[in-house]
Amino acid sequence: MTTKQRAYLKSLAMNIDPIFQIGKSSMTPSLTAALTEALEARELIKISVLQNCADDPKELAQLVAERTRSQVVQVIGKKIVLYKEGKDEKKKIVLPK
Repeated sequence: MTTKQRAYLKSLAMNIDPIFQIGKSSMTPSLTAALTEALEARELIKISVLQNCADDPKELAQLVAERTRSQVVQVIGKKIVLYKEGKDEKKKIVLPK
């Protein structure tokens, strides 16, 4: 992913609300499955890491990205933004070259 594409995705992510929260149980197999499903449906998602989660948000973002085969767009504080290119041509986010 180029810096131009990352900047474009960041601008899109500013307007979306977190759709998942990661708490003290951290990453569970069911959460991984739900995140994968959400990424296939939306391509770009935001996750909120709760205060009671002991894991570092940056490390958690890398772990989630590996498990869901997605890319980390950004981590700001306790918010994680992930992107995974979708298969549906009608819903696809068009990235700048």
